Amino acid sequence: MFRTTTSSLMAPAAGMLRQPLSKSSTTAATSFMARYRNAAAASATTRLFSISTQSMSPPPPPQHSSLAPGAVRHPRVLVTGSLGQLGSGLVKELRSMYGNENVVASDIRKAPDEFMATGPFVYADVMNYSMLERIVVDWRIAENCICLVLQDLFSNLIQSCLILLDWVVHYSALLSAVAEKNPQLALSVNMTGFQNVLELAKVHRLRLYSPSTIGAFGPTTPKVNTPDLTIMRPNTIYGITKLHMELLGEYYREKFGVDFRSARYPGILSADTPPGGGTTDYAVDIFHHAIRHGHYDCFLSKDTRLPMMYLSDCIKGTVDHLTHPTPLPQTVYNIAAVSFTPEELAAEIRRHLPDFTISYPDPKNPDFRQVIADSWPGSLDDSMARRDFGWKEQYGLQNMVKLMLDKIQAQVDAEKKIGTSNDPTTAAMAA
Repeated sequence: MFRTTTSSLMAPAAGMLRQPLSKSSTTAATSFMARYRNAAAASATTRLFSISTQSMSPPPPPQHSSLAPGAVRHPRVLVTGSLGQLGSGLVKELRSMYGNENVVASDIRKAPDEFMATGPFVYADVMNYSMLERIVVDWRIAENCICLVLQDLFSNLIQSCLILLDWVVHYSALLSAVAEKNPQLALSVNMTGFQNVLELAKVHRLRLYSPSTIGAFGPTTPKVNTPDLTIMRPNTIYGITKLHMELLGEYYREKFGVDFRSARYPGILSADTPPGGGTTDYAVDIFHHAIRHGHYDCFLSKDTRLPMMYLSDCIKGTVDHLTHPTPLPQTVYNIAAVSFTPEELAAEIRRHLPDFTISYPDPKNPDFRQVIADSWPGSLDDSMARRDFGWKEQYGLQNMVKLMLDKIQAQVDAEKKIGTSNDPTTAAMAA
């Protein structure tokens, strides 16, 4: 197990540094030791938690075992906001790739028992920097980098440490519609939370992936095939916080060398989790209503065109982007799969459910989410993502609609067999 005090680490390291190293190796090693000394001091401070917060501390991390020569060392990944639609899917995918113990899920909510059984889970408030840093240190999110430095000091191959960094994927955020109703909370969670994980990435040399959104654009942005680099003047609190994230991440990359990566997600469709408060969530809600009730009251106008993507495509694109072995030409990329309107989506659903009906708001009295949607692009140019890290979607409108209907119908059938109901539309209609 790799546990040591700063002094016990520095003593052998200082001896190794007396070996005849290249100038670049010496500089890198010295820089690393300075960073580790600071991190260790910070870690010691974070251990002075009050008794009331001890219960929220992570369980004992898994034992460290050294690898045989030539063995593959998987990255250790921390995922914030892991109980959401995207976080839970990414955790599952990364654990299948790197092993359950190497992916530490976290959230501010209590995890269901079935989620807890799949691998490590810790409580994490992203607005509490000390808590986040304690997780990084206690769970040794940056340990692979430390071990490789000590190994590479013998062979002057410190550069390999800079490639095999461990990662943080930051999903904790308030989504568009919820953020508009709670602007101060959105500022705190979306901006302070990101600033905390970004600083952690700088201090502990972590690769940081934090998704952006089509909400980072604005009403003056070109609507059709919106490029990566264009006018960005968001007029929602959600979009403002995401544009802040993009620019601050780029600054930390240029100023401090942080390997920051981001993609602007479109609307994401999934049958596995209920709608989560986003403006594009109508495209998920509509399927539940179609199967359970045969009718849907859409909160957007029939001709509101927005870019969309199926969840598994989003997860695959995220993994391809996150795991790309070298820094990419851009920090932020558009990714998308298909664009459609509520009326086009309803027409495709009717191919499977001919009796399905849909209604729309009175144009004279639009829903507040219509204003949000009108400020977003109708389609994205994601050619740079396709060129730089091989992004390619699997699902278009037709096969995505069929899959959503099949999955939700299977859920309803299973509920009927056991006499229960997990109808997500019930809470929505009550609200």
